[in-house]
Amino acid sequence: MFLPKYPDSPTPPPAHPHTVVDQMPARRPVPQISVSTGAVAAVLVGGVVLTALLAAVAVTAVSVAVAAVVLRSLLRDQHRR
Repeated sequence: MFLPKYPDSPTPPPAHPHTVVDQMPARRPVPQISVSTGAVAAVLVGGVVLTALLAAVAVTAVSVAVAAVVLRSLLRDQHRR
């Protein structure tokens, strides 16, 4: 009752109607990207300017922190007297 029923003569798998041909895969043409020297120069100058601004912000932050520590120590000395 629970045993599987197998066919009397197994059928072979269906054959492919087309044969495999050794062909190179079709390559899509890669779009050519032309970059002018002006664009490269603009990107480089922009990078230098942004780096300089970041360095200026970092130096300003450090100097404000040092000034805050000095002022805090001076005010603490004033309160103790």
